[in-house]
Amino acid sequence: MTKIYGLLGRNIGYSFSKNYFFKKFEKENLNCEYNNFDLKQIEALEQIVQNTNIKGLNVTIPYKEEVIPYLDNLDPIAKEIGAVNVIKFDQNHKTTGHNSDHYGFTESLKHLLNKHIKKALILGTGGASKAIAYALNKLDITYTFVSRNPDFNELNYSNLDEDILQEYKLIINCTPLGTHPNIENYPDLPYEYLTKNHVLYDLIYNPIETTFMKKGLEKGAKVSNGLNMLVLQAEKSWEIWNS
Repeated sequence: MTKIYGLLGRNIGYSFSKNYFFKKFEKENLNCEYNNFDLKQIEALEQIVQNTNIKGLNVTIPYKEEVIPYLDNLDPIAKEIGAVNVIKFDQNHKTTGHNSDHYGFTESLKHLLNKHIKKALILGTGGASKAIAYALNKLDITYTFVSRNPDFNELNYSNLDEDILQEYKLIINCTPLGTHPNIENYPDLPYEYLTKNHVLYDLIYNPIETTFMKKGLEKGAKVSNGLNMLVLQAEKSWEIWNS
């Protein structure tokens, strides 16, 4: 019996995960396949989970939060984060939601940190940003969300100025701005106030170097895309499915 794994999302033809796991299964000679489940609405998940050959799923935009009510159980960390990107099926085909994004982000960020980084700006407030906030908490880095429609305790992009950028040396882009094919787009920041002590981390991996990253490099900042985070969270997903 071929074990089936896959990715839940919307408009995911570009998916990193399918190609990554295809190569992994081929290299390790595993009787497994990995499919994209491109859902127009999350309700379609009910049909998919009836297939008992499915052993595990990843979850991406826009369903990391919407998927939660459809699961039988939630891992304590996923519950605390409030977002799921890994679904594990047990022997009775019951589902448990997990989060491996926080692990992938933490492990890929550590080598970029410096003594100046005490505070971070998280651009965007979706499911991915929640995992980033959890990771920063564990790293003892204070964070503030930046949103086009800010809630209480969040900043608007128009609030960002030289004083704020002097205070917040780590900036993480959790928005889709700059993703292929719209690679000329970027978050609206006062980039002129960046320094060599800043770190700009973009969760986007296509293109490899976003306009957001280029603008950081121009000011001597350290930059990273989201590819290493994706690899790390994918391997953690595999670990969860097989534990």
